[in-house]
Amino acid sequence: MTTPKTILFIHGMFMNSSCWDDWMRFFSGKGYSCLAPSWPGHEGSVKELREKHPSASLEKLTLGDVVRFFEEKINGLPGKPVLIGHSMGGLAVQLLLNRGLASAGIAVDPAPPKGVFSFKWSFLKSNLPVVNPLKGNRPDLMSLKRFRYAFVNGMSESEQENAWTRYVVPESRNVPRSSTKNDGKADFRKAHDPLLIIAGGNDHIIPPSLNRKNFEKYKAVGSVTEFKEFPGRNHFTIGQPGWEEVADFCEKWINRNVK
Repeated sequence: MTTPKTILFIHGMFMNSSCWDDWMRFFSGKGYSCLAPSWPGHEGSVKELREKHPSASLEKLTLGDVVRFFEEKINGLPGKPVLIGHSMGGLAVQLLLNRGLASAGIAVDPAPPKGVFSFKWSFLKSNLPVVNPLKGNRPDLMSLKRFRYAFVNGMSESEQENAWTRYVVPESRNVPRSSTKNDGKADFRKAHDPLLIIAGGNDHIIPPSLNRKNFEKYKAVGSVTEFKEFPGRNHFTIGQPGWEEVADFCEKWINRNVK
């Protein structure tokens, strides 16, 4: 009898583990063992987290803190899991895979590692309000207006509002700031276990061209590194209607690449 593969899901900024509920059910139904811990300072319901805003626990949280948190979770498992991460969680997947802590990694619309950048207006417009140094360290609660542009463009207004109400939580400004420094540094020449980078063709905050630039940085000979763009999908690929197509693609990719 084979042991079920373990998948550890890593959410991105402005959300907590609840954004993976549908994916957890999907992969559990396929026989996988699924875990989705919330980042430090992101535990609890969306309602509770909004009521605590601004939370002092988020003021100093960095990407390094997030990655160390998941490294500890992985070290407590009996074997190396498959990692699936979204947005900044996708960058965390790349960094953890870089450390040899996963059997494979899937980065969905990942934030870029240090040194990978875009000058596209949609990228700048979506990200600058978060990292603006004039805002200090006060956690940021993304407005519905910003969320509509950065995450859920192309969805109906009711779908956008429902997603904002259901999932969006306050976020640390120092997570994205630290991602542009050593916390976000990836060794692109180091051999690694299989990596899949997924891009949404209509993603504003992490344009597909930036995801491709991220993918093309990998130089390790013999390491499986793949890129897949889903046309018309926005940054909220994991929750946008039709997410099942993306999840199914991921499941088939895992079956091909993880034994």
